[in-house]
Formats: sequence, C-alpha cells, structure tokens
Amino acid sequence: MLSKNISVFIGCDAEYEDAGIVLFGAPFDSTTSYRPGTRFASQAMRGESYGLETYSPYQDRDLTDYAILDSGDLELPMGDSAMVLDAIEERAARILNDGKLPFMLGGEHLVTLGSVRAVLKEYPDLAIIHFDAHTDLREDYLGVRLSHACVIRRCWELMGDGRIHQFGIRSGDRPEFKWADQGHVRLHKFDFQGLEKTVEGLKGRPVYLTLDLDVLDPSVFPGTGTPEFGGVTFMELLQALHTVISGCWIVGCDVNELCPPLDVSGASTAAACKIVREMLLELCASREMSR
Repeated sequence: MLSKNISVFIGCDAEYEDAGIVLFGAPFDSTTSYRPGTRFASQAMRGESYGLETYSPYQDRDLTDYAILDSGDLELPMGDSAMVLDAIEERAARILNDGKLPFMLGGEHLVTLGSVRAVLKEYPDLAIIHFDAHTDLREDYLGVRLSHACVIRRCWELMGDGRIHQFGIRSGDRPEFKWADQGHVRLHKFDFQGLEKTVEGLKGRPVYLTLDLDVLDPSVFPGTGTPEFGGVTFMELLQALHTVISGCWIVGCDVNELCPPLDVSGASTAAACKIVREMLLELCASREMSR
C-alpha cells in the first residue's frame, strides 16, 4: 500500500485504498539537452498548489469531493536512464494493478516512456494523445536513444503505426516531420485542429495522455527548458484537455517539462498547478460518469 506524501498537492490527501487517482513525481532531467531543472517541478508544484483553491470555477467541481492520493516522488538514480524508466514503470504498474489511474508529474519528457510501458502492458490496444511543441521523434540525440528528444519514437517502437496522435507541434528536425508524414504517427502542427475528430475516432479505446507544458507559448509559460514561440494560450489548452478527457477513456497521464528555476516569478509553476487541478477534476468526473 502506498501512503500519502507529507507534502501533497492541494486536496490530494486520500488514503491509498480509497483513491481512484494516484499522483506520483518523477524528478528526472538527466537527458535534458538545453536548460535543466525539471527535476524540481513536482516538489515546486506541491508547494505552489496552496496558492490555488481546491474549487474550480471552470468546472464547478472541487478536489475535496474526490479521493485522490499524492504518493510523493520516486527516488531516482540520476545517472542511469534505464533504471529510472524501470522504477517509473514499476510504480505505474503497481497503481494500475490496484485498479487506479496513474498520474505522473515530471521531470523531463523521457519519463513518459516508463509510464507508457506499464500502461501498454495493461491495455495492449493503447493509443497516445501527445501535446507538445516538439516532435520528440528522433532516432537518437547525439547517439543517445533514451533521450527526451526521442521519447515518442521509443513509444512508437512499442506500439506501431497510427496509434500516436500529436498536437501543437512546431519544432523538430526535417527527418522527424518526414518520418511522421509516412504514417507512423498522426502529427498535427501548431495547434489543436483535428482534435475533436481524433477523440471521436478513439471512443472506446484506452488512451494515455501526455502533456509537455511547452505546448504553451513562452509568453504564457516561460518556465520550461526548451521554449518555442508560436504556442497555444492557457485557455486553448484547458479547452483541449476538456475535449480529450471528457471524450476519451483515459487510463494514464502525465504532465512534464515545467522548469521552476527558469521563471523566478513563479507564474509558470502556478499555471502548471492550475492545469493539474483542472485535469484531476476532469478525470474524476469522467471516471464517475463511466461507472
């Protein structure tokens, strides 16, 4: 049984046996290729979350009405990406095996691979919806295959063609875009156009949702390691998350690439907290409706 962390994300203090959703942190950024610091995100979000209310006026729902557990951060070996991914997979698998939904707070985007491996074993027909500024489809980055720049390519190797749907993409090498155009993944550039049609096509299938916060424009969200201008607004992201979570069977998810040291104002961390709150409430409502 997992116990709640001493310091928890606001409203996420249920007992493990009661919780339908279990948060856990993956404080890892050893393969970050530009500006590091995402390892501090999950702890920063816990502290900053108390600047929010548990109540969401967007949804007229409150975190205190649901049983959610924040189980704290994994203790990860920073120098070994393979061991890190194994530890993440083990934690996600444990949560899944107990009939709960794993919600991971990164960390750099590579951490997604560990969680996806666990969810895919439980749900072989899994699809991924991926919000990001970057393709993350490189075969390797400077010879390294386990890199945040390669995470979606590694997921594709496990899943095959046509099961990964990317939105907001506006950065990557030419070969990545050409490879995507060959039908390996469904890549949607710049924004969320086509999201409703994608969600409709995934009805009844298990979906993993991975959110790289740099999908947001840096004018909204400067606290990320690889900022890319031309991104979406905060409200556009909230609407897209509503579309996905209300319309899909979400069986696992993560939020990653907040880098608190890069925004000393704290605004980026506050935005990430608000996004997590809204996602949690959407997920709780969706799971209730599916019972």
